[in-house]
Amino acid sequence: MSSHEDPSAPDAMVAGDAAEFDTAWTRAPESVARVPERTPNRALQTARTLIWALLIALAVRSLLFQPFHIPTGSMKPTLLEGDYVIASKFAYGFAPASLPGNPPLGDWRVFGAAPARGDIVVFRAPQEPHQAYIKRVIGLPGDRVAMMGGVILLNDVEVPRGDRAERAGETAMGRHVAYESWREILPEGIAYTVLDRGDSALDHVAEFTVPEGHYFVLGDNRDESRDSRVAQPEGPGLVPASHLIGRAEIVLLSVDEQFQLFAPWTWWRVRPARFALGLDGSAA
Repeated sequence: MSSHEDPSAPDAMVAGDAAEFDTAWTRAPESVARVPERTPNRALQTARTLIWALLIALAVRSLLFQPFHIPTGSMKPTLLEGDYVIASKFAYGFAPASLPGNPPLGDWRVFGAAPARGDIVVFRAPQEPHQAYIKRVIGLPGDRVAMMGGVILLNDVEVPRGDRAERAGETAMGRHVAYESWREILPEGIAYTVLDRGDSALDHVAEFTVPEGHYFVLGDNRDESRDSRVAQPEGPGLVPASHLIGRAEIVLLSVDEQFQLFAPWTWWRVRPARFALGLDGSAA
């Protein structure tokens, strides 16, 4: 080895290389191009969620179930003012009348099924296409229907009455009245309570035959109901099948006349006993 040679040079060279490598390694992350992180747009995500929720709610309301508020006492005592009823739209199939806004898309129904006698139906009033009525089906297509003194005759047979009683109540105008009540029992065995203030013009209907594609409906509160006994334009008259929206299935919840949505101190004005009350036509 030459005296001019530094025996530590190779070692120094290696050490120098390692130091340069280490320095390059620590600088590498700074020299690599960084991909900016994509932060989610919260407003856009919220808008998408709301749109999906709206579409799902619209689909459910249009095709499956729809809530209805009961504003009058025409179906007392089965339904009370302040009841919120859920109607199943698929019970009778789908028609323009069951779509939101009742669009003028013709007279058709798909997956159609006929209402049963005793069903509580929601329908578009023929004289008020954008107004929903709720009544009970009494006469089916082909039935001969009449009323004498408040007694229904179906195909020449009186619909029996049972469990007569007297009830105190109020009219739609707030006047205190005494009702006569009884259980009306349809041929299929469906029973429900009817209210009547006494003999009136609405208690008498000359016999007629319900035409095909139509239904004869009545309110359970016979003297305070505009139903098939009242011809158009004052009432709905006979209800065409194409005007059916759905079948009332359940009272979801019920509030009394003192309840106000935007007055929290009235929120206790509810009727818990009527929550989730089934409308199977056998209890009233």
